[in-house]
Amino acid sequence: MRSVMPDWAIWLIVAIVLALGELAIFTGFILGPMAAAAALTAAVVAGFGAETEVQLGVFSVSSAIMIAALRPIAKRHLTAPPEILTNAQALLGKRARVLETVAEDAPGLIRLENENWTARPVPGSGPIKPEIHVRVVEIAGATAIVEPLGGNSESEGETS
Repeated sequence: MRSVMPDWAIWLIVAIVLALGELAIFTGFILGPMAAAAALTAAVVAGFGAETEVQLGVFSVSSAIMIAALRPIAKRHLTAPPEILTNAQALLGKRARVLETVAEDAPGLIRLENENWTARPVPGSGPIKPEIHVRVVEIAGATAIVEPLGGNSESEGETS
């Protein structure tokens, strides 16, 4: 006598294959886990003895609901910028102190995050004298592009 596999077992296998497929080939779409959850829902319905058409309907509807509800949340998490900025991005907006005059024609020296950096002023801002506090607006290679804090670089005389 030939034994036929129950519908709930087939749905369980489908759920496992979908989940493992997403792990093996991460698409970023997060479709595998949602479809696997929908297959598990269909397996529960099949376990209660529902007809094949009802099982397929439950699978389709629960897949559509999960994709519509969860995919936007998953995409937002996948495309979110890092919470901790690193490298040059972490230095943008930081305050520094001028150690040697910073001019467009001759780079100067600033003290930024306990390190000395070569610096140039933002184009058109003029030279920035020592002991003036500046803000980093850009990092170009190993040079910080800075602007004076609080106005005119010639008239400021802040000390640290």
